[in-house]
This record gives sequence, C-alpha cells and structure tokens, in this order.
Amino acid sequence: MTGPRIGVVGAGVIGMRHIAVLASDPRAFTLVAVADPAPAAEAVARSHGVPWFADYRQMLDACRLDGVVIASPNKLHTSTALTCLDRKVAVLIEKPIADTLEEALRVADASRKSGVPVSVGHHRRHNPLMTRAREFIDAGELGRMVAVVAFSLRRKNDGYFDMPWRREKGGGPLLINGIHEIDNLRMLCGEIDSVQTITSNATRGLAVEDTFAATLKFRNGALGTLTLSDAVQAPWDWNHTSGEEPEFAWEDQNSCMVCGTEASLAIPSLEHWRNENGGGRGDPCVRGRLYHVPADPVQRELLQFMRVIRGEEPPLMSAEEAGRTLACVLAMGQSAATGQWVNVDELYACVA
Repeated sequence: MTGPRIGVVGAGVIGMRHIAVLASDPRAFTLVAVADPAPAAEAVARSHGVPWFADYRQMLDACRLDGVVIASPNKLHTSTALTCLDRKVAVLIEKPIADTLEEALRVADASRKSGVPVSVGHHRRHNPLMTRAREFIDAGELGRMVAVVAFSLRRKNDGYFDMPWRREKGGGPLLINGIHEIDNLRMLCGEIDSVQTITSNATRGLAVEDTFAATLKFRNGALGTLTLSDAVQAPWDWNHTSGEEPEFAWEDQNSCMVCGTEASLAIPSLEHWRNENGGGRGDPCVRGRLYHVPADPVQRELLQFMRVIRGEEPPLMSAEEAGRTLACVLAMGQSAATGQWVNVDELYACVA
C-alpha cells in the first residue's frame, strides 16, 4: 500500500527537505514529480526516479496528484495554490502563505468555496516540544500570563545574500524569520492585539533590514518583546537551541521565556521555574523540566497533510490561521514604517 500521490513545486532548500521526507517512506508518501525551472531540479528529480517539469502546470497536466507541496518563492505561492485548488488538488504551502494579506485571504476563500483543503507550513506547530509547552500553559500552570521575552539572534553567512531578493525589502528577517517567531508566540500566548516595531539596516547597509525590535500587546493582557537579528555572533535562536535541524550546531540555550504569576517557562529547554514558598522576592526558585519525545516536525507536518488529504482531520495550520500570523508580521512592518502602534485586528478587518 502506498500513500497519497504528491508533487513538489520548488526544489530549493525547503523543497529539498520536503522531497527527502516524501521519498523516505513509500508506505506513507508517494513522491510523484518535481517542478522547478532551475536546471539543478532536474537532477534532483532524476535522483529520486520521478519526472521533472520546468512548469508546475505541466506537472498538473501530466500527473495524477492527490496533493502538492508549494515550496516556490513567496511571490508565486498564491497563483500556484489557486491553480491547484481549481484542479481539486490539496496543497501544503510553505510559510508565509503569501506576500500580502489580500492574497492569503484569496487562497482561504478559494479553499472554502472549492472544498479543497489548504495546509500551511508553519512546521514548528508540529514539533512535540511546542505541543508540550502549550499543554503546560493551557493547563494553567503559569497562572496569569504577564510577560513574554522572545529573541532570535544569530549571523547569516555572506553567501546567503548572493540571491538578489535576499538583499531587498521583503527578503529580510522580519518576514522570512520573524514570521516563525510570531507564530510561536501566537501558539503559546494567544492572539496578538497590537505591535510597535523598529528596524535597522545599519550593520550590513543593504536595502533590507538586518535587525528589528518589537513590543507586543496580547489580548490576554500580557506584554512582550521580540528582538531579532541575522547579523550578530550569537547562538540564541530556534535553529541552534531546539535541535530541530541537524545542520545547525546545538546550543544549550533558550530563545523564549513565558512568565506568569505562578510560574515561568523557558523554551525550547522546557525548564519551568516557580518560587519555593509561593512568592517573596527573596524566596528561592525551584526548577523543573517538562519532557517530550523529539520528532522531525516536517515529517509530522507531511504525515498530517496525508491525513488531511484523506479527509481524516482538518489542517493543523489552515489558510485562515496562517493569514492571522501574516497579519501580525505585516502589522510589524507597517509599524516600522510609520513609527506608530498598529492594531492587528484592524489591519485584518481592512482586508477581510
């Protein structure tokens, strides 16, 4: 027995990760084809014994597909998704779902009207350590949530910027990396009410930002900060601290602290702290630790996509939910441009 028949659009870094997982277990997945105009993609397809297409529409014409993984450049996500939905093929779209909120909502609307499911690749939601952290918070262990501190601080090598789009506005850490951190915060802390953000490109001097800092207000009353830079020598980011991606050296550090009236939780170590005697400022803190069984979140994401295709469950990350995360990031960009607080719901309502 083989799994649902899947085509992959885009054979870059993220696309290759999907292709590797899809090719790893024929009982769960059936990799059918790869579509990408880059010449190197043909060799990738050949190495897995599947046909290569320069144009994804040729793939849709030639192959019987149950689903498509869209890992192409962001600006192509919407048009590719709409074409697949029109042909009744389920899609898993890599994050961000789209470049604009209008496009994200077009995809959500097309999915709703066609009845064809859309999943969005915020793969950290499939990571067992994030699930365990959310269970701890949802159980009320923190008491009332008060403050959140999150950061992603590391350095991207110079070769990363050889691709021109990564040197231009929209190709920087705010949208490419910040969207991951914002979705983490939404998963753990609930909806973000409003944001105020400042950005800087002073370190590299490129058109795109290399650093940003944001202040966040959550609907539950908590306040938070998010600081991100891809131009510093530091290990304090998800890739280095979570152990999620083996190509990154693991560091025994954290990149997020969620703090409440009864306890606080550090992520991704899952260490939690509370006062031994219930609260005086001189009381010692007692440390505990949550445990989880590690698993590859991309594999779990694709396994969930298979169940979505078969109609066994709804997407863990729907187009609408991904649109909410995108709205938060776009609000941060608008705030950086205007210097003002931006209300996320108001921004979303202007488009919806």
